[in-house]
Amino acid sequence: MTDSAEYRAANDAVRSHFFKRVWQLTTPYWRSEEKGMAWLLLIVVIVLSLVGVGLNVWLNSWYRDFYNALQNKDLKSFIHLMLMFCGIAAVFILTAVYRLYLTQMLTIRWRRWLTERHFAAWLGDKNYYRLEQRGHTDNPDQRLSEDLNSFTDTTLTLGLGLIRNLVSLVSFSVILWGVSGSIELFGITIAGYMFWAALLYAAVGSWLTHLIARRLIGLNNRQQRYEADLRFGLVRVRENAESIALYNGEANENERLMTRFRNVWGNFWELMKVQKRLTFFSSGYAQVATVFPFIVAAPRYFSGQIQLGELMQINSAFGNVQDGLSWFIDAYASLANWRATCDRLLSFRSAMAETTHESANIDVRKTGGDLQLQHLSLCLSDGRELLEPSSLTVKTGEHLLIGGPSGGGKSTLLRAMSGLWRFGSGVVQMPDARCLFVPQKPYLPIGTLAQALSYPEQAGQYSAEHLAEVLRLCRLETLIPRLDDADHWQRVLSPGEQQRLAVARALLYAPSWLFLDEATSALDEADEAALYQVLLEQLPGVTLVSIGHRASLKRFHPRQLRLEERRLRETEAVLPA
Repeated sequence: MTDSAEYRAANDAVRSHFFKRVWQLTTPYWRSEEKGMAWLLLIVVIVLSLVGVGLNVWLNSWYRDFYNALQNKDLKSFIHLMLMFCGIAAVFILTAVYRLYLTQMLTIRWRRWLTERHFAAWLGDKNYYRLEQRGHTDNPDQRLSEDLNSFTDTTLTLGLGLIRNLVSLVSFSVILWGVSGSIELFGITIAGYMFWAALLYAAVGSWLTHLIARRLIGLNNRQQRYEADLRFGLVRVRENAESIALYNGEANENERLMTRFRNVWGNFWELMKVQKRLTFFSSGYAQVATVFPFIVAAPRYFSGQIQLGELMQINSAFGNVQDGLSWFIDAYASLANWRATCDRLLSFRSAMAETTHESANIDVRKTGGDLQLQHLSLCLSDGRELLEPSSLTVKTGEHLLIGGPSGGGKSTLLRAMSGLWRFGSGVVQMPDARCLFVPQKPYLPIGTLAQALSYPEQAGQYSAEHLAEVLRLCRLETLIPRLDDADHWQRVLSPGEQQRLAVARALLYAPSWLFLDEATSALDEADEAALYQVLLEQLPGVTLVSIGHRASLKRFHPRQLRLEERRLRETEAVLPA
């Protein structure tokens, strides 16, 4: 097999695989619990589209009679035809309005269904976290919002447009074949020659369009990614405004944003060049198509074989046939956008599927009453070892403090216990009880303070009195009047206040096991000790597993370990006073 043949075979395989995956993305909705309404809306929209085609066919005959009436100066027929036109126009308007309305209804219902499934897949099994850790995809927010919207809208628009064009093509091809007559060329009589002229004209145009604009798919894909990168950079500046301002980092951020914008700029220029060439061709193609049927039909008209009405009917039928055959030309830019959208969605879904089905080397189980590590080893994604195979048992009520140098793997150890970290080997047996992990930088959702405090539970889970009480215990009395205020609390509260709020959240959640990853590092030792005292008093049955560097924490944890040099070592306990 030659290189070119191998290349064509490889491209055919890619296209076949692409359409198979798009089919798998498209069809589930039409077999889902909403299939009844979905198919009903689709059928009604198709019927309305066919009614529109039928009206165009009717108008084709109307044009013949109308122009004949004008040529013959037949006033009675003229008035009758104008009244007929008013009725056709009214039906056409109603059909167009409800076809658009019902298409939009079907689009938003399909988008809602797809969004629900993709949200569930993205948030399920911690996929959102693992995708970020592994760097599988860029800008998942774009894929879950813009791409799903574009996919449903463009798929229905292109699909319905193709059906409408096919029906119109068949209908007007029959008309054009009947009215175009025959012509003798080089001694050969060609029947229905206007139809063959339209077919040849559209085929040459489609071929040239593909040659001119085939780069649009890749360019549109990159443009969407660059635009999303720029938006993400702008959001990062907003999220970290105070830190950037304190560093006087405006010049640095400006250069970073401009670097991303230069990608947008450069790729857009390439898009402009391709679209300019495509517009030159498509505009010229459309202009020539306006007069082409008159030129081809002129010999029969001037020889007296047909009247003005037949000439105008031929022109209308030729235009509709040529439009149907030129659907690929008119829809090429939309097809390129659709292909780019599908590529992004399919790559995102593939990444989620790989993350979901990838084997976890660390076996995390939830059973029994104690925490046990059995021959647990940890490493980074590049294979660098953080912890040699180690075993450990923490009994219920046995408060444990894990120390060690920064970057030694302490937080990674907690991630392995929670089931987030998969790089390593061994078994983690988590207690079959209510557990809560509190990170160093707590997450505070945008919304009311009550919602941020109640997270991960809903705000209505706790009474206002209970919320106010835990705020008092954590020395956040000033926030009690703001429980119903909505704000971006990670910007409003200081790091220390955020950590106090996270401890208050733990008091509400009331876990049996509480894992704290330097969760009080932004507080001074006195405040830290006060919060630990509150935890032990308010949650008498809790077991604490803490990561921290301060010696003052030791008195709250009768058992202490250090993770250093890739080993877990017991250290001398400091008993509480």
